[in-house]
Amino acid sequence: MSDATGSGRLWGGRFTSGPEASAWALGVSTGFDVRLWREDLAGSRAHAGALHRAGLLSAEDRDALVAALDRCADLFASDAFPLLPTDEDLHGAIERWLVEELGDLGGRLRAGRSRNDQIVSDVRRWARDACDVVVAGIGDLQAALLERAEAHLDWLAPAYTHLQRAQPVLLGHHLLAWFWMLARDVERVEGARGRLDRSVLGSGALAGQTLGLDPEGYAADLGMGAPLENSLDAVASRDAVLELVGALAILAVTLSRLGEELVLWTTSEFGFARLGDGYSTGSSMMPQKRNPDVAELVRGKAGRVVGDLVALLTTVKGLPMTYDRDLQEDKEPLFDAVDTLGLVLPALAGAVASLSFDRERLAAAADDPAALATDVAEFLVRAGVPFRTAHEAVGGLVRAAEERGTDLRGLPSDVVAAVHPDLPARWDELLDPRAATDRRDGSNGTAAASVRAQLARARTRIGRTATSG
Repeated sequence: MSDATGSGRLWGGRFTSGPEASAWALGVSTGFDVRLWREDLAGSRAHAGALHRAGLLSAEDRDALVAALDRCADLFASDAFPLLPTDEDLHGAIERWLVEELGDLGGRLRAGRSRNDQIVSDVRRWARDACDVVVAGIGDLQAALLERAEAHLDWLAPAYTHLQRAQPVLLGHHLLAWFWMLARDVERVEGARGRLDRSVLGSGALAGQTLGLDPEGYAADLGMGAPLENSLDAVASRDAVLELVGALAILAVTLSRLGEELVLWTTSEFGFARLGDGYSTGSSMMPQKRNPDVAELVRGKAGRVVGDLVALLTTVKGLPMTYDRDLQEDKEPLFDAVDTLGLVLPALAGAVASLSFDRERLAAAADDPAALATDVAEFLVRAGVPFRTAHEAVGGLVRAAEERGTDLRGLPSDVVAAVHPDLPARWDELLDPRAATDRRDGSNGTAAASVRAQLARARTRIGRTATSG
């Protein structure tokens, strides 16, 4: 390996030879950190301004550097930047190119900064902006759920616990449950965004710098929040990146659960929903198959994003202050998590928008008298019976129906009256799924009026999400 002269290596003066080929291959990072070129060039422009304000660059030299950085950006944008095998990382590649372009002036830009604060700045800005893209993708999925919920607001559907039918709900209420789960995912991503939006330039390698460079000036030039308070923390910390990848892993799990429900609901056994042709696939052997591959891939991709979080946590967990080379491994899990969700979110939003539902099949599944046993018990509570006693009594009615080979509607009036004399007169109403949903009229309940109010709140919420994104 060549020495530092003319290479993309930012160190080497105290060594008599360059690194061995295997060591170089292990450490070179241009293959993945090159995607940070916009952030790195923005940091370099800000640094040129800071050097000028500190009296270390003339206005003419600053302008020449900024103009060269703009030319460099054009090369990257057109995929024409000349990366070389001797470039160790993005920072070294850009400095090598600047020296080729400007001679000694190109080498003056390194004064007062380190790869340690450069890379943290680049990653923070990239991750902050990635949050906006993710939030926009969540918003599109929420919009699809909102449209489906509004179109099917008052359709009856079964709700489940333990994957067993539990109680009837309105389909709009069920679909909005996913909306609100995603709203919390948005909050987590936006919370991470706020903590990513802190400037770190001016921290140098770890202890700050002696050249009079202004951390607040960097923050203003880069459009970042206030500088982190401690230079050691600035170059060592990856907690905001961890927080973002953690939020993305939780989001991926939310999406996986939604994908699983699409798989279940579109089976022949459930038959509640059908995905559009554009979001279904066939079999290479069985002509009749209609497979929900998009939903299955959403489930599968969740494991990948969870793996990104585990990889990043494992990388950081044993590191002392401040910068350690292990932190080179922070970028690929971050990039992969964002990229994966960039594939998953639009595909799932499209799949949800393509859904059609079988109203009769949903209603038939919701019309299970056993699912209204709680309503019977709560009728008894309103009649003054302790719930423990009511629970036991209604459980006895369910058992009696099973023993007779019928359902609760088929029980004789005298069996029902034995539990409470007022029950027979209310029996049909208590076992009517539509009446049951109407009774649940709390602000978060499944009554039609409550779901309409919930839809109105959701429209407001998605508007705020779109504005913040």
